[in-house]
Formats: sequence, structure tokens, C-alpha cells
Amino acid sequence: MSKIKPSKGAPYARIMGVGGYRPTRIVPNEVILETIDSSDEWIRSRSGIATRHWASDEETVAAMSIEASGKAIADAGITAEQIGAVVVSTVSHFSQTPAIATEIADRLGTAKAAAFDISAGCAGFGYGLTLAKGMIVEGSAQYVLVIGVERLSDLTDLEDRATAFLFGDGAGAVVVGPAEEPEIGPTVWGSEGDKAGTIKQTVTWDRFHNGDVSQLPLDSKGEIKFPAITQEGQAVFRWAVFEMAKVAQQALDAAGITSADLDVFIPHQANMRIIDSMVKTLKLPEHVTVARDVETTGNTSAASIPLAMERLLATGQAKSGDTALVIGFGAGLVYAATVVTLP
Repeated sequence: MSKIKPSKGAPYARIMGVGGYRPTRIVPNEVILETIDSSDEWIRSRSGIATRHWASDEETVAAMSIEASGKAIADAGITAEQIGAVVVSTVSHFSQTPAIATEIADRLGTAKAAAFDISAGCAGFGYGLTLAKGMIVEGSAQYVLVIGVERLSDLTDLEDRATAFLFGDGAGAVVVGPAEEPEIGPTVWGSEGDKAGTIKQTVTWDRFHNGDVSQLPLDSKGEIKFPAITQEGQAVFRWAVFEMAKVAQQALDAAGITSADLDVFIPHQANMRIIDSMVKTLKLPEHVTVARDVETTGNTSAASIPLAMERLLATGQAKSGDTALVIGFGAGLVYAATVVTLP
């Protein structure tokens, strides 16, 4: 017989507050067209993106995260000292160690909160939310801060016609805390590593470090390109539209609801065509509000869902207590979907 005492966590978990930060610089498609042979019409028709935000030198991964987190903590009505864990999802923090979460936890003024980073690409927010829910129910933390943050402008090849227009920067954060009833549903998540090559870094860090010109891509000036994100657009589009619609439906089923019970749909803001196709495949009713933040924010990977969530609430398109389906999907290929009650 085990001698370990049972955990004394909360019966359920909920999102208590949300916050976001978008860099001050707004970049229209015209700027992207300076380095690729395309048009504003083509970019809008293929992605739905008109503008995106790019960070300045001062708007670091940590700085953006702290801004978003401060808003989320205030929205939740707690203090930073009450945060028991900080989970940061990012692929654009360029220091291998230590985790950027430790710096963020310290600068926010937490009381030595547990802090760690996860790398789950565009599904990272969903992964972090699931981990936070587990901590609350298990009892290892009373409040958990989940951050999705990216500076993808640092990983964008501005001469790549297929991806130069896609990515933006920003940070989104939520505070997860205890609840008396289920407000974060079961997570449907997974990975398809056999498709990992469809979204990847162009050059590994060790190859870039070695600097062999014969083995590395060069820019128009003949200089070695910094590693960037590349993808097989059509393969990713088909996977996202057909496979992720199935995952979204599984999340609805796991939560015990139907699409008619939804108020809001917040998919990863990858591409407007993907979002619209998922809405059609899922046969969402007209009353469901659909996040389309991608038009003015671009693809911000792990930050896209909390940023879209904050904007919907701030503009009144969604309200506290609404039932929302959230789904993230991306490099790996990985995915995570769940139903939540909005804070």
C-alpha cells in the first residue's frame, strides 16, 4: 500500500485572466513586397494577412512576455507573488539555457515560482494550458501563468516568397487557477512526427555555426542566411484543414458538447483560408464568433491564441462566460485542442 498522501488540489481549473502585447511597429504588406516578387492582392488572397507587428530591439521575448503577463495577472485579480508556476511556450528565445521563464518569473516578482519553457510551436499555448490545468488539480500550484511569445521576425527569410509575409511578433498570457466546476475541458493532443519536415528550420544551429558556405543557403548578396522557418505550404494546408477539423470535433465530443453549444471559435491564427475552411468543415453555426486576428497580427505561433482571445474580449466580440473551442497546430507536426470558458 502506498504511503503517499493524496494531492489536495482544486477539483477543476479555469482561465482567470488574459493579457496580450503587440509590438508598436505595424508592418504592411508593402514592406514585405520590397524583398519578394509578389503583390498585396496575392498575399491577402493566400493568407488573409494585411499587416503584422515586428518587435524592436527593446521588445525582447522577455519584455513582451512581462507586458502581457502583467495584464493577465491584473485581469485575474491576483498578485505576481501568488503565481506558483510560469510556463512559457516559444521557439524564438535564442539562449539554449537558462529558460526565459526563469527571468520572467523573477522580473514579475513571483515568490520563486517554478519556471520552464516548452517548445511545441503553434500548439504551444494548448500544451501549456494543459500542463497548467494539471498543476492546479494536482495541487502543486494555486495559480499558473501560461505565456505564448514569439519574435518570428528573427526567424523569417524575407527573400522566401512562400513565408516572408506570414509571421509576426507578440506575446499572449493567461492566468490559470482553481474552479468549482469544469471550465477547461479535456485536451485532445498529439503529434505526427512523420510529417516533421513540412515545417522546419532551414539550417540547424550546428551547421550554421560551422559556416561552410558550400552547405548553407545564401542571400541575394551572396552572404550566409541566418536560420529561418520554412514550410511546405500545400501539405500543411491540407493537413490543417482536414486533420485538425477532426481533432476539433474530438475536443467538442470530449467536453460533451456540440458545435451548437459554442459561442466562440479561436483557432491558431495561421492563415485565413485555413480558418475559413475549418469553420466550413466543422459546420459551425452562424452565431459562433470566429477569431480572425491573423489579418492584422499575422502568424505569431504560440502567441496567436491568447492574443486573439484578448482581442475578442477587449472588443466585445466575445464576453466573459462564453464557451470557446481553442485549437493550435503546427511544427512537429503537433496539435492541441480543448473547450474553455472565457474569463
